Amino acid sequence: MNGQNFYNNLIIFSFMMAAMVFISLFFVSAPYGRHIRRGWGLTLNNKLSWVLMEAVSPIIFTICFLVGDNRTVTTLAFLVLWEAHYIHRAFIYPFSLRGNRKMPFLIIFFGLIFNMMNGYLNGHYIFTLSSKYTNEWLTDPRFILGVVIFIAGFLINRSADQILRSLRAPGETAYKIPHRGLYHWISCPNYFGEIVIWTGWAIATWSLPGLAFALWTAANLVPRARSHHDWYRQQFPDYPPQRKALVPHLW
Repeated sequence: MNGQNFYNNLIIFSFMMAAMVFISLFFVSAPYGRHIRRGWGLTLNNKLSWVLMEAVSPIIFTICFLVGDNRTVTTLAFLVLWEAHYIHRAFIYPFSLRGNRKMPFLIIFFGLIFNMMNGYLNGHYIFTLSSKYTNEWLTDPRFILGVVIFIAGFLINRSADQILRSLRAPGETAYKIPHRGLYHWISCPNYFGEIVIWTGWAIATWSLPGLAFALWTAANLVPRARSHHDWYRQQFPDYPPQRKALVPHLW
């Protein structure tokens, strides 16, 4: 199998796995965060777990940039967008988490594999395989719209994370009902923002690996948003009845 066939098969595998994950997560909630439970083997510190899972993505994407030969202002812009998200996700967000929760090693392993695959698929395509990302792509409506959506999702995601963090004083671990921002309308604006981010990426890159990432993100977070929403309703009798799980006024 040559390199191109391997890459193509990996793309197909990514789409297939996204479908499988989407279906399975409606039946079994991934056991981390508020859904942690016994029976999933060895666990590690939550902060360390997030670093181990997420750090590989910006590293592999940067390696793809360094070894690739597509060096334009456009590909540099994609590098900046990707690294802006993942440097925060890998090296800032984990240390903002309150408490000392655990994460099963199995979840870390699957997250690590996904991020390695995803970083390679997107980075190799942008910096090596594709020839369309000339400087003229910066003025393409798909790029402009995609970047605007990406930035909007980024801001939504950061704001939601900050609201959640502000609910607890240092040393507190109990969950509380958030009310500010998009939490007025949905239970998981952080997940909504994440889906918006990678939808924007798919549009801006206009590529199969970008689309695969967007679908993977939705496949993972749509069922988890439903699990969070149901959890809130079970834990808090006064939970706002009009609030939806992920999409304001709809679902």
